[in-house]
Amino acid sequence: MKPRDIALAVGVAALWGVNFVVIRVGLDHFPPLLFNALRFTLAAVPAVFFVGRPRVPWRWILAVALALGVAKFSLLFAGMAAGMPAGLSSLVLQSQAIFTVLLAVFLLKERPGRRRIAGLAVAAVGVVVVAVGVGDDLPGGAFALVIAAAAAWGLSNVATRKAGATDMLRFMVWVSALASPWLILLSLLVDGPAKDLEALREVTPSAVFAVLFVAGAATLGGFAAWGHLISRYGASTIAPFAMLVPLFGIASAALLLDEPVRPTDVLGGLLVIGGVLAGLVSTASTGVGQDPLSESPGRARAAR
Repeated sequence: MKPRDIALAVGVAALWGVNFVVIRVGLDHFPPLLFNALRFTLAAVPAVFFVGRPRVPWRWILAVALALGVAKFSLLFAGMAAGMPAGLSSLVLQSQAIFTVLLAVFLLKERPGRRRIAGLAVAAVGVVVVAVGVGDDLPGGAFALVIAAAAAWGLSNVATRKAGATDMLRFMVWVSALASPWLILLSLLVDGPAKDLEALREVTPSAVFAVLFVAGAATLGGFAAWGHLISRYGASTIAPFAMLVPLFGIASAALLLDEPVRPTDVLGGLLVIGGVLAGLVSTASTGVGQDPLSESPGRARAAR
């Protein structure tokens, strides 16, 4: 990977780490499904009227909308609303890297090298170390919801790669547009119109900031950059960068929400960093496991 793309991937990880704190702020006011519906509605409107028609098949836009917008974030928000701390949620969600690599192998025929797999395994051990350190304070149902969100994110990573969009901002705007109606309907059915209206009538400045941040910075900005990197380098190459998110998530939650940082958090974080770096070194030095469609943008487009 080029240094600027590595920096971009790390920057997106930092953005998404801080985003968990902002999500916590939003969930203190909005029901989970309503908050998610507002996020993707604002990410779509008014941008959808200016970006032009999508340049990828509608089936892939719908697939990402359902996997990412409807499934992943609804499950994540529900898990956090059920008691998962922001910092811990940012960590547990990174099991998506394992789901992404497995799905990329079976569905896209990508071939991650043994060193990259080993690095990902080390990073996964780091996730387990932090989770074990929490002990009995971890809510089981909320934990399961965030794991399910990670699986949905892995599926959306693979669908994004398959879509092969070259204009990721346009792609994410249309993904948001297709996710929004489903989320509004789910919110009305699950949360109920009365609860939704009450939350909207009593909206606070901090709640408005939370919606605007997750819609603009985290959704449009973050996923546009993330999708661009996946389309260029392959899902199994980019997915491990997401394991840096908990480092920023735990740190920002500790600073802004006073969430505790345990010794196991530090040890697990070091394992995550080491695993990610091991995967990067193996890719740069050996080229083993490189996605055959990511050798050049032109070849990738021609192959599709």
